[in-house]
Amino acid sequence: MDKKNIKKYISNGVFILILALILFVPSAKALVIQGLMQVGLFNPDVPSKETSATTALNLKFKDRSGKTVTLDELKGKVVFLNFWATWCPPCLAEMPSINKLYEQHKNSEDVVFILLDADSNFEKANGYMKARKYTMPVYQMASSVPEQIFAGSLPTTVVFDKQGRLSFKHEGVANYNSKKFVAFIEKLRSPSLPRHLSPKG
Repeated sequence: MDKKNIKKYISNGVFILILALILFVPSAKALVIQGLMQVGLFNPDVPSKETSATTALNLKFKDRSGKTVTLDELKGKVVFLNFWATWCPPCLAEMPSINKLYEQHKNSEDVVFILLDADSNFEKANGYMKARKYTMPVYQMASSVPEQIFAGSLPTTVVFDKQGRLSFKHEGVANYNSKKFVAFIEKLRSPSLPRHLSPKG
């Protein structure tokens, strides 16, 4: 066998190996998606103007210690809620952007992050967070979830405003550290002035 054919077989083998990694290894597939995110793909569509937010049912979440918190208790805060799983490549791909957004707001009293593990496996989910040095809080659902909030697609991200109303929902991977989305969160954080006190012009 000549050198030309040997090189051809080696390059084909490397290509097949890379393809197999992308198809069957979640973290490898996540890296490919992250690369696409870096060039501006997967930016979430945020409302360009105020819309009538949908009132959500009261949801209940629990942390690893068993402590529960309800959406009703979080009124007065912007709530970023993400449904994810460790085996889901798109979920893993968007985690760095969520972590960057979280790092900007982790000391804010009016923004709360709830990362909901779809597998209800605290050990595995927290292990993933620890391995990547993320400090985002992992929760499980402690109540039923209406379809308007989560219909089964992973990842799914929803944001509630300070009145506990559904203000944003996105199914699929997205870059949550984009300028538009960061500005959207800041807008929700800002107190709404009564109409007669709203700034003119």
